[in-house]
Amino acid sequence: MHKEKKYSIISLCEVAEISRASYYKWLKRVDAVNDKINDNLMEEIIKLYERVDGIYGYRRITMNINRKLNSKYNHKRIYRLMRILGLKSVIRIKKKRYLKVSAEEIAKNKLNRNFLAFKPNEKWLTDVTELKYSIGQKAYLSAILDLYDNSIIAYKIGHSNNNSLVFKTFDKAIKSNPNARPLLHSDYIPWV
Repeated sequence: MHKEKKYSIISLCEVAEISRASYYKWLKRVDAVNDKINDNLMEEIIKLYERVDGIYGYRRITMNINRKLNSKYNHKRIYRLMRILGLKSVIRIKKKRYLKVSAEEIAKNKLNRNFLAFKPNEKWLTDVTELKYSIGQKAYLSAILDLYDNSIIAYKIGHSNNNSLVFKTFDKAIKSNPNARPLLHSDYIPWV
């Protein structure tokens, strides 16, 4: 303030009713140095956190910052600074492992890569696509495509990739095309 408003330190100390020695002692305190270090650390934490899309927790951020800055900051300090900044890691859900389906449960490939259709509703393709949005959020788009004109017959969006989503999409397609008797093809690949 004395530099901005051009007040002397003596007059500011008199107004605050403290001695000049106390002011200079406060100015050179260890906390002031730590505050500067913490400010620099917080900048590094924010950069790293944004670069990895919030996936790293305080342990991995500590490890990366120590490696980058060639230092030995304690994980508790990084944790405290992340808490001050309001940064939390995204808890990633482990991917489900699917059972492998035996060969007799998989329908034969009648389409056999013949993607040419000569009339509407002759051949339909279905697939489910995973869409990622926000941090750690997923949605699943199930769609049915008519090979005749490559138009989308029906689609549904859900939060789970399951048979229910596919059947709801199929029901919607049949409701909009009640007389259709298409060959329905899926690129189903059994998950390991």
